[in-house]
Amino acid sequence: MISIRNEKGLLQRIDIGPHTLHSDVPVELGGEGSAPEPHDLFDAALGACKALTLALYAKQKGLPLSGVDVQVQRDDSQERQGLYRLAVELTLHGALDEAQRQQLLRIADKCPVHKLLTSSEVQVSTHLGERTP
Repeated sequence: MISIRNEKGLLQRIDIGPHTLHSDVPVELGGEGSAPEPHDLFDAALGACKALTLALYAKQKGLPLSGVDVQVQRDDSQERQGLYRLAVELTLHGALDEAQRQQLLRIADKCPVHKLLTSSEVQVSTHLGERTP
């Protein structure tokens, strides 16, 4: 379960099991810019998933991948029209030949978050909890 609570101003505390993250909005939107905004966390989930998927796959297949750097570039200029673009650049480290590099590129698009974003219908149900004084 994920729990989110307001800490101060617009700063939100996000508890995910034993882990704590924070989210805020930029100063120009009324926040303090003290933590990533929700879109940043969304984009980071994709990048982290791709990196982890490649690391696990390479380990399982015995590929000489020693590390992955992921950069995610967002184009949200048409988000209100229903189009949110993410461009992902992978830098693969290790003594990989071109066939292995291409294989890892294909595998990166099979990460669970990529598949969720591109081939699933996500339904969100929001309801009110118990009122507190």
